[in-house]
Amino acid sequence: MYRLLLVIFFIPSLFFSQGISQKLNQAVQEFLRSDAAFAASISFYVSDEQGNMIFDYQGNKGFSSASTQKIFTAAAALQTLGKEYRYITKASYSGEISKGQLSGNLFITSNGDPTLGSWRYDGWKPEDFKNKFIAAMKTSGIKEISGNLILDDSYFDFQTVPGGWPWDDMGNYYGAGVWSINWRENQFDMKMKGNSIQGFNINMDEVKWINEVKTGGNSDQSLIFTAPYSQVAYINGTLPYRNITVSGAMPNPPYQLGTEMMDWLKEAGIKIHGKVITTSQLKIEGQKTLQTPESNEFFIYHSPTLDKIVYWFLKKSVNLYGETFIKTMAKEKKGSGSFDVGVAYLKEFWKGKGIHPSTINFADGSGLSPQNYVSAKAEVQALLWSKKQPWFNSFFTGFPEYNGMKMKSGTIKNTKSFAGYHTSSAGKPYVFAVIIHNYQGAKVSEALYQLLNHLK
Repeated sequence: MYRLLLVIFFIPSLFFSQGISQKLNQAVQEFLRSDAAFAASISFYVSDEQGNMIFDYQGNKGFSSASTQKIFTAAAALQTLGKEYRYITKASYSGEISKGQLSGNLFITSNGDPTLGSWRYDGWKPEDFKNKFIAAMKTSGIKEISGNLILDDSYFDFQTVPGGWPWDDMGNYYGAGVWSINWRENQFDMKMKGNSIQGFNINMDEVKWINEVKTGGNSDQSLIFTAPYSQVAYINGTLPYRNITVSGAMPNPPYQLGTEMMDWLKEAGIKIHGKVITTSQLKIEGQKTLQTPESNEFFIYHSPTLDKIVYWFLKKSVNLYGETFIKTMAKEKKGSGSFDVGVAYLKEFWKGKGIHPSTINFADGSGLSPQNYVSAKAEVQALLWSKKQPWFNSFFTGFPEYNGMKMKSGTIKNTKSFAGYHTSSAGKPYVFAVIIHNYQGAKVSEALYQLLNHLK
């Protein structure tokens, strides 16, 4: 009787799966015969929520996955660090305080908080950090400082941008690097009118601009080129002839924070005789770095919890967060805050969850590097594993909705990807991933939606 019932329930499910698989296979073949997909390659994998394969078309083939890479980084960070993990920024001083006068230096340190000064979080905006810092300064009794303001940005290693990032991405806001002290998501906004620079949202006096923007078209087709620690920036491409804001990557976020803090101290009536110094700059100049005092801490500032950071990481695809997670996991688990160590840890993490190492050749934590190679099946395996974890809701909530489906998207030149979860109108839950490479049509998202619509 038990075997009979098993057959009765199994056979309809089998025919249902075969029907979906046949429809997807036919749709993929038609898709690949289109002119835009003439030279394209695709990796497409679908399973049910138990992990049973529903459809597999080159599911093990590795392609540059773009931002669907973030599902690996987000899940590993939640598991490794915990959803309650917080980054910490501190202020301390060297020397002695006598009658309100500090005979020494003021130090700012951080373990890489990527949200420091971000506009995304109520209670953690730039003015919130400023007000809490100045309140702590007044409580400390410091009214005058004889020394310098030292931004100790030595928690991570010196490399701020992953190897393999394209040069024409690095200067734009989505290509911001990672420092031990980040500020305003390491982004600046430049106000433009046509091809004329009108101003900035922060003081950019240290940077010299080469402007070769032309006017034309109806949308922003400009590119900003900056490099870490450089004082020269370049903008080219085209912009419409109207007021528009273009966002770029700060060349030196710790120094930028330091210059703003100097203004805060002046506004608060606290006199400082020295200047802004970063430990990175001392290293560049071959000078001896100054040791941050372990005592005399008077201000401790905590970031939002990791689950809140992961939400925005997935929802708005903030590359800075992913690269910070990579360095943080490297530092916490391996004692070395470098991209190489972090990427190796990420691969080892997922290998330990049963994913074949050849299908997860990571190059960074965000997917911006075209040197990432990931398969659709590996993405589905990561999604399935994540679904079983106690923090899954924190992970799933951050997934955007496209085409009526909860899925992370990814886009780099000639590559588009989607990975996520969807329950059909018949109540059948699916976990899926699709990556298309070298597609030459302008409407690649719509073309992939037509494939994924068969899961509805």
